[in-house]
Amino acid sequence: MGCPCRDRAGIGASGLVNADKGAAVGGRQVNLGAGITESIGKSAASGDRIDWKVMDEKEMKEELGKGELYGALVVPADFTSAATALIGTASTASTGIPARPTLTVLTNQSAGSVGSSLARTATTQAAESASHQVGKGLLSQGGTGQAKLPAAARVLLADPAAVTVEDGHPLDPHSGLGLTAFYYALVLVVCGMLSANVISGQVDHALGYTHNDMGPLRLHRPLIRATRVQTLAIGSTLMAGLSLLMGSLVMAGAVGLMGMHAAHLPLLWLYSVCAIAVSGIGALTLLAVFGTPGMLVVTLVFIGMAVPTAGATTPLQALPGFYRFLAEFEPLRQITGGIRSILYYDAQADAGLTRGWVMMAVGLVAAALFGFGMTGWYDRKGLHRIPAETEPGLGTTAAPA
Repeated sequence: MGCPCRDRAGIGASGLVNADKGAAVGGRQVNLGAGITESIGKSAASGDRIDWKVMDEKEMKEELGKGELYGALVVPADFTSAATALIGTASTASTGIPARPTLTVLTNQSAGSVGSSLARTATTQAAESASHQVGKGLLSQGGTGQAKLPAAARVLLADPAAVTVEDGHPLDPHSGLGLTAFYYALVLVVCGMLSANVISGQVDHALGYTHNDMGPLRLHRPLIRATRVQTLAIGSTLMAGLSLLMGSLVMAGAVGLMGMHAAHLPLLWLYSVCAIAVSGIGALTLLAVFGTPGMLVVTLVFIGMAVPTAGATTPLQALPGFYRFLAEFEPLRQITGGIRSILYYDAQADAGLTRGWVMMAVGLVAAALFGFGMTGWYDRKGLHRIPAETEPGLGTTAAPA
């Protein structure tokens, strides 16, 4: 997902829409919405936690529908006319209930429930502050006559705008408040890691390098001489095949058994299979290069550094710079962005799906170059996996009693 990042820590991007058409007051044209936009813009320049983006309603809807905004603040078309009408209502001591102008706060849980919640709080505070600013202007227009206004009228004019909160990009109730994409992507990555670990062990057993415990039984096969490159190639091929099964099982469990809302099921299945395959081959590469410590490296790369940078639990803009840097290439974030696009944004290419495909392809190529490059170097240096006691002419060394 292409959430904008900033140098300073903050919540993220929110839209600011001024649809106010203004009104004639005292013989001059007034647009209170423009004043609100200017005031909020100054607060952003002075270090506000929100990166306000001034735009029109069409742009706002498009960016909400791609997860590029955590929320928005909308000033409606009749804001100035409704606000200035309160002066006349208050001065005539009307007993009717005046129509208060409204400021609309839009949320976007699809961009991340935590980020959306934080943006909602900050945007609501900005709207309430804007209402008080407008109220000061309305009271000043009353001049000396404001002292004659009833107390209730002065209270109304001091805070004239009603702040309403709406969902800017509604999700299906079975979308986990915008978190299903993250958890689904996390399951795909974990399945790739665990599958790689199983395949690595089973390939070593099949080649005779390790024992295989099946309950109380310990199985051992004759040694088959295979280079490190061949071993990695066998494991990667098996991983590609196993990902077809694992992707199908994950999708069946999430959509079929747990009832997760999902559209574009064929695309979701294909993306899931590829995500598991790429994650698994990447894990196999690290295991082949680093050996036993490789599993720690795999856990660090695919889980430890990936979960904080996925942009789901915590907005990227609120993270330290190091994590924002990692987020540019960490696999979980790229996979999550593609899943979000499929589940929430009608599989729009520029809503994270294209980036997901591209980064998975880049990751696969990087894993192949690194894995086969390093294992090939090991083989050329004679750092093979064949035990020394089984080398031709060396005979077999008996284990000590």
